[in-house]
Amino acid sequence: MNIQFEAPDKVNGLMTITLESADYQPEVEKTLKDYRKRANIPGFRPGQAPMGMIKRQFGTSVKVDVVNKMLGEKLYGYVQDNKIQMLGEPLPSEQQEQLDFEGDKPLVFKFDIAVAPEFKAELTEKDKIDFYDIKVEDKLVDQQVEMYQSRAGQYEKAETFDPEQRDMLKGDLRELDAKGNVKEGGIEVSEAMLMPQYMKADDQKKLFNGCKLGDVITWNPRKAYPESDIELSSLLKIEKDQVSEHTGDFTYQITEISRFVKAPVDQTLFDQTFGEGAVKDEKEFRQKIADQISLQFQSDSDYKFLLDVRAYMEKKVGKLEFPEAILKRVMLSKNQDKGADFVEKNFDASIKELAWHLIKEQLVEAQGIKVDNDDLKAVAKEAAHAQFAQYGMSNVPDEYLENYANDMLKKKENIDGIVDRAVDTKLTAALKSVVKLNKKAVTMEEFQKLLNN
Repeated sequence: MNIQFEAPDKVNGLMTITLESADYQPEVEKTLKDYRKRANIPGFRPGQAPMGMIKRQFGTSVKVDVVNKMLGEKLYGYVQDNKIQMLGEPLPSEQQEQLDFEGDKPLVFKFDIAVAPEFKAELTEKDKIDFYDIKVEDKLVDQQVEMYQSRAGQYEKAETFDPEQRDMLKGDLRELDAKGNVKEGGIEVSEAMLMPQYMKADDQKKLFNGCKLGDVITWNPRKAYPESDIELSSLLKIEKDQVSEHTGDFTYQITEISRFVKAPVDQTLFDQTFGEGAVKDEKEFRQKIADQISLQFQSDSDYKFLLDVRAYMEKKVGKLEFPEAILKRVMLSKNQDKGADFVEKNFDASIKELAWHLIKEQLVEAQGIKVDNDDLKAVAKEAAHAQFAQYGMSNVPDEYLENYANDMLKKKENIDGIVDRAVDTKLTAALKSVVKLNKKAVTMEEFQKLLNN
C-alpha cells in the first residue's frame, strides 16, 4: 500500500492511495469463506458449495466492499495522523482513471481534498472591543408592569361603550332589506360578539362611539370588514362562500358591554407574577422586574459582544484563501436536489460562515473551552425559562424547567444548536476576561439601532 498527499498551494489537496492485491486479498478470502459457510446454493448442502463457484458469484462484489472499507479507514487515518484539516468530505478526483476490479493489478484511487487555509487567530489584552451596558430605564419597568397587569386583567360590565378602551360588545344581529326593514328569512344572530375598534372602516367604527346598553345600531358588516370573508362568516354564522350574498345593512341591538380592566398593582399581582410571598410591595416588585430586564440585557450585551468579536477577528485575520472549486463540488454533492444555481447563489455566504467557524475553532481551543452535560442542561433550562417567560410565567418551578430541558435534550435535532449556544456562552465569558472591554452605556433604543446596523 502506498499513500501520497500533495497540496502545492496548501488548500487544494490530492490524495493518491495505491492498494496492492496483498493489501486486501487476505480479507477478501476470509469474507468469501464466511459466505461459503452461510450460502444456500441449489444442489449443495450448506457450506459445501465449491469455493470456485463462490468466487465467481460473489468475488467481485466482496472485493469492492473490502476495498471501499479499507479505503475509508486508510484515508481518514492518514488525515488524522498527519493533522490535515480537511473541509467537508473527500471527493473522487477528476484525475481518477478507470478501475479494474476483475484482475490483480494495483488499484489506484485519487481524491480531491479541500484543506483549510493556514492562519493564526488570537486575542490578548492588547485587543480592544466594544461592550454595551444597556440601561434599565424606568419606562421599560413601567412597560413590563403594565404587561403583567394586562395579563392578569379581566373583563367587567360597563354601561357605555368607550372606543379608547378594549371594550367588547354582545348583541343581537338582524339583517335588513333594501327598505331598511328586518329582512324576511334573513340572517339573525343572538349574542354576536363585536369589538368595533378592530373594524377596518372608520365610518362604520364611529357608529358605535358612545353607544349604551339597549341601543340599536344600523351598520354594514361588509363595509366594516371589506377584506375579511373569514371574519364575516364567523360573525354571521354562515359559510365563507355565502358572504357575498349578504352585503346590505344590519341592525345590532346591544345587550352587554364588557370592558377590559387591568389588574391593580397589589399583592395578588405580586404573587401571580413571582410566586406567593416573594415580593412584599411595589418597590420590591419593580426592583424584581428591573433585575429580570437587567439579566436579559446581559444576555443581549453578550450576544452583541460576540458579534463584534467576529467582525474584529475577520478584519484582523484578513481574507482567507479557500479551494473554491472543490468546495463548490462538496456543496453541490450535499444539495443535489437544489442544483448548481443554488450553490453559486449561496457560496459566498457559506464561505463567510466557514471562515468564522475556523476562526472560532482557534479561539475556543486557545481558551481551553469544553462543554459537558451540565453546560448543555444549563443552556436547555435557560431556553425553557425564556419560552415560559414569553407567556408571563416567570416563576416556573425548577422541576418543570428541568423536565422541559430533559425533553429538549432527548431530541437529536436540538443537540447541535444547544452545543453551539453552550460553546458561545463559555467563549464569550472567557474572551470578556481576555480582551480590553471598551464599555459603553446605551439605552435599549440605541442598542437596537446598533444591532440593526
